[in-house]
Amino acid sequence: MKTLGLNIPDSIAIDDNEALMAIASRLYEKGKRSLGQAADLAGLSKRACMEVLGTHGVSIFNYSPDELDRDIANAKHYHL
Repeated sequence: MKTLGLNIPDSIAIDDNEALMAIASRLYEKGKRSLGQAADLAGLSKRACMEVLGTHGVSIFNYSPDELDRDIANAKHYHL
């Protein structure tokens, strides 16, 4: 495992936990970490991580627009 040291200017006003969550959410969003791995990295439970991901604008549902359109069409077709 790598250890990373960051020099963050005081003007950014972010604490260590926020920085870890920002990194974890980006890695999750890019598919480099699972939800559980992102939660571990941020020091959160999976549930808490899901909530924070939402505040970062990251969806926990990995649907492409085409997959979502197909699922909606199927739901309409089968009257679901």
